[in-house]
Amino acid sequence: MCVKGLYFLTVLSGLAASGVLQVSGMRIYTSANVEAVNGTDVRLKCTFQSSSPIIPNTVVISWTFRPLGPGREESVFHYQQRAYPPVEGIFRKRILWDGNIAGSDASIIIRQVKFTYNGTYICQVKNPPDVHGAVGEIRLRVVTTASFSELLLLTLAIGGGIAAVVILLIIIVYCRRCKRRQRQRHPEECEEPPRKERKDPTA
Repeated sequence: MCVKGLYFLTVLSGLAASGVLQVSGMRIYTSANVEAVNGTDVRLKCTFQSSSPIIPNTVVISWTFRPLGPGREESVFHYQQRAYPPVEGIFRKRILWDGNIAGSDASIIIRQVKFTYNGTYICQVKNPPDVHGAVGEIRLRVVTTASFSELLLLTLAIGGGIAAVVILLIIIVYCRRCKRRQRQRHPEECEEPPRKERKDPTA
């Protein structure tokens, strides 16, 4: 029995080393939490990594929605060779494909989010034969106004742009004033020297 068990383990080790028993698994990467202001567009980012070569014609992407309260899961988006936005339900005419299969990107955009969109969005990608693996989940929170951190970043970005323009204008004005002062102090240097008349050699 011991000899048979040892032989069996040896065979399994050989198969694993050769790649025959290599377990394939799809890896999905998403942001855990996303916040969006009511009435604005939001991008749900979902990228993937497959142990098999990515073939765009065989990749299948599915997005589903699970509400916060009681209710059933609803299909949000489907991709198989081309995009299939929902033709009915609360997401009708609200979903845009924003991914890139070749770039391992399965992201979508939800247009004009509403409070009823609060919930969990599930991203699932299959790349046959790599069809197993965990799904990606994003918890979307629709709010009335942007959070303090987002407002702070926006304020810093606008303030930085204005500051850069003001500094540039100050430099330009300063350079012009320096040139004016130099001309006033040394006007003779700014004047063009008189041209010498060339004599006609035939005269």
